[in-house]
Amino acid sequence: MSTAASSSSKRLPLILVLIAALGGGWWWHQHSQNAKEAAARNKGGAPAAVGVAEVRAMDAPLQLGALGTVASAYTVTVRSRVDGQLEKIHFQEGQLVKQGQLLAELDARAYQATLTQAEGQLLRDQALLENARLDLARYQQLASQNSISKQQVDTQKALVKQYEGTVKVDQGAVAAAKVNVDYTRITAPVAGRVGLRQVDPGNIVRSSDANGVVTITQTQPINVVFAVPETSLTSVLQAAAADKSLRVEAWDRDNRGKLADGALLALDNQLNTGTGTINIKARFANAKQQLFPNQFVNVKLQLGVRKDAVVVPTEAVQLGKTGSYVYTVGADSTVSIAPIKPGPVSGHHTIVEDGLKPGQRVVVDGVDKLRNGVQVKVIDRAAQAKTLGADKGPRKRDGKPSASQAG
Repeated sequence: MSTAASSSSKRLPLILVLIAALGGGWWWHQHSQNAKEAAARNKGGAPAAVGVAEVRAMDAPLQLGALGTVASAYTVTVRSRVDGQLEKIHFQEGQLVKQGQLLAELDARAYQATLTQAEGQLLRDQALLENARLDLARYQQLASQNSISKQQVDTQKALVKQYEGTVKVDQGAVAAAKVNVDYTRITAPVAGRVGLRQVDPGNIVRSSDANGVVTITQTQPINVVFAVPETSLTSVLQAAAADKSLRVEAWDRDNRGKLADGALLALDNQLNTGTGTINIKARFANAKQQLFPNQFVNVKLQLGVRKDAVVVPTEAVQLGKTGSYVYTVGADSTVSIAPIKPGPVSGHHTIVEDGLKPGQRVVVDGVDKLRNGVQVKVIDRAAQAKTLGADKGPRKRDGKPSASQAG
């Protein structure tokens, strides 16, 4: 038993070595075969098909993209300034109203009665004042004739002053009562769109009600608030210094349709240290009412134009371990890696600060299969798409139209 176990233990390493050698040989055969096939594809008659674009020099508009939120220029919760029963509503929910337009009416009878009382008190005290003034005039005449003492004249003067003060108080009471009567007519403090009604006629409305009667949001003009990163702040400040009303565009969620054009309104006075961004506000006329409060939009802030900038399509720019690069196509139809220094994005193009010259060709389609020095075949994608579109039409069979054509 011990001899058999010893011989088995000696044969085991030899078997493992043989298995490893066979596996390594198979891997090397497969690797060599794949390398030969790849070399045959690259050096043979099957170059990689790519789409190319020409490096251009152009006046490139600079813009900064961000996600913004539409914010009303004014949002007002309309509350009653006096307590009372709501009698009438003069608006429809969602309606556009003008500043000063009547929105609702409260029961004004109690306040009208208070006004009447104040006016009556004023008339009574005005009569007393007038009588005191007449007495003062008579006393002054008698005093000039030495018929009464000077003390009586001074006392009458004080009485006149007292009644003048009383009349002033009464006039204030009348004015306050008139204001309360006016407050029973609730008007729109700003122009805008009213929201949903918060209270129905017949209910008691109080000035302390938190929800008020209705909310008004101003939509013309309207603002959009968005944030840009700290790294873009210098560009924004330079552009704003050159043009105080930088153009701002608002686009829909899919970034396919432009909703409105506006202008830069203001920059916040400090950076948000939590997000590393600064808030910017733009104003839009919103003539077509396409912007709605709290709506999310894509914002494009125009920062001017870079004159004679070297640009390439953005899809041509690749990012590797050593930085950004593009594949350039030479006269012999081989590609080369060209390191570049990319600049700002301008629409569908990227400005190249260094590394390319106008007239060079760069690969924009098919870059995933490329390596340095690979032979390529340039394909006109636009012409190919037109050809495919034409081929999708109904075909004839045996010289006769198809059933769809015959129908």
